[in-house]
Amino acid sequence: MLRIHFSSADLGRLRLAAQPDVMWETVLSLHQLASPDPFFVPWRRTVCRALADAGLGPDVRLLTAIAPISSYFPDFLTPPGHTTALEAGIDVVLSTARCRLRAEIDRLLEARPREDGRSCPSGRLDGIGAGRPPALHRLGAALRRYHAVALAPYTPGPLVLARRDMARRASVLLEQGSEAMLDGLCSGLRWRPPVLEVSYPVARNVRLAGRGLHLVPSFFCHNHPIGFADPELPPVLIYPVARTALWIPRTPSAERGAGQGLEELIGPTRAAALRFLDTGHSTTALAGRLCVSASTASRHAAALRRAGLVATERLGASVLHTRTRLGTELVHGA
Repeated sequence: MLRIHFSSADLGRLRLAAQPDVMWETVLSLHQLASPDPFFVPWRRTVCRALADAGLGPDVRLLTAIAPISSYFPDFLTPPGHTTALEAGIDVVLSTARCRLRAEIDRLLEARPREDGRSCPSGRLDGIGAGRPPALHRLGAALRRYHAVALAPYTPGPLVLARRDMARRASVLLEQGSEAMLDGLCSGLRWRPPVLEVSYPVARNVRLAGRGLHLVPSFFCHNHPIGFADPELPPVLIYPVARTALWIPRTPSAERGAGQGLEELIGPTRAAALRFLDTGHSTTALAGRLCVSASTASRHAAALRRAGLVATERLGASVLHTRTRLGTELVHGA
């Protein structure tokens, strides 16, 4: 059980990230590659073939050695803050102080044999722990090549789900407050004021002590939320977004091929509106994006709403339009 202790100040310092962190997604996708939840089986099958075709077996073995499915993997792989650009994230990883590299790699080497009884390929990791430039260069190259094959081609669908999930959480936060948002964040989590209890493979207590908590949605996180092993790092909780029963991954090229008739079906303006409304936007914002008047944007939104492609909710004096699941499937050619 992970127990996160809040003060009244911490409840006022909750932050919601608008989209996943690229380094957390990279690490957590490696866990799905090694032992997938049923939701990810089609993705794993496709990606394993692509990785083999690209000759990336050695890269995958290095990455799964340094980020195993266990109660511990090095925190330096997922730097504090919120990183959405892969190159920026890799730069921070490779700039980790040598003393921290050594400490976290040593902890990894100590933990794995206790947990699974297998010998850890320590020879591949000693160079990283020592901060040797060739070993760090290899780690950065492996992260870059793996992401290009396993994650980058499939980004649009997961990003839509994550943004929609964040919008729902933000709405609860604004309308019902931080405690209601925490209580309904995801399964395996329970709010017992002033403690947030999370189902976890190990017992751990984190005292926020006025630092607040950064909540980051994740497509590849499953079973339970996850945070840093080091309680002294800026507090973060990576939580799984709501997902459908099964993910059939489609590359952007496949989606374009399947959805190229969208403009012919509903017209170019409404097709542009539907693509824009992956997250909630006001009529004014929609009008600005489409370069039309507010009344014209309202008419387009109403037509899409009547077709079940857009949902509209009133927030005070304004309204917020958001693409529905049916609308998303139409955009992506599902």
